Amino acid sequence: MSALWPARLQDGDVVVRPLERSDQDAWRRARHHNAAWLAPWDATVPPGGDARPTSFRLLVRRLHKQARAGTTLPFAIEVDGRFAGQVTVNNIVRGSALFASIGYWLDQEFAGRGVVPRAVALVIDHCFAGGLHRIEIAIRPENSNSLRVVEKLGIQEIGYAPRFLHIDGAWRDHRLYAICREDCPEGLLARLKASESHQSHE
Repeated sequence: MSALWPARLQDGDVVVRPLERSDQDAWRRARHHNAAWLAPWDATVPPGGDARPTSFRLLVRRLHKQARAGTTLPFAIEVDGRFAGQVTVNNIVRGSALFASIGYWLDQEFAGRGVVPRAVALVIDHCFAGGLHRIEIAIRPENSNSLRVVEKLGIQEIGYAPRFLHIDGAWRDHRLYAICREDCPEGLLARLKASESHQSHE
């Protein structure tokens, strides 16, 4: 295994750890209860695309195979020991790039508590410590919740990608955000906490 996988990351009541087969029931409940809330932001398979796994067990098996190959890091998010969502590092490229992208979703029950910024900061810090140099996040312009995440983390917008990903049944435009290791030498989680502390004292 590489320095990136497997890993268990924690900040207070937020834990980020490998997605496991034992998450099946909690994952299914969360996806069912949040179906309408997540649908506008969920990736879908375009015509002619590769079919997705038909079961959670097959999904986890495929993701763990990709993790062993060093191309994907499929993490579950826990809050107070309860399954709360996912954050996944995709498209890991080594060589001259040392690049990856991140996607995430959260159970609406845990929204508004700063869970995703902390989880994403934990994962980005882990990626940088494991040798990656640049992390990118693509967000639909209409997704105000995700835009708030990159705003809180201070991740800069770098461009706009028309018809970038197949989401909710069609090709959708995305705003692109990226951060490099040298942008936060003190660590992204530490920077997030410093920013929150400063705001609380204003």
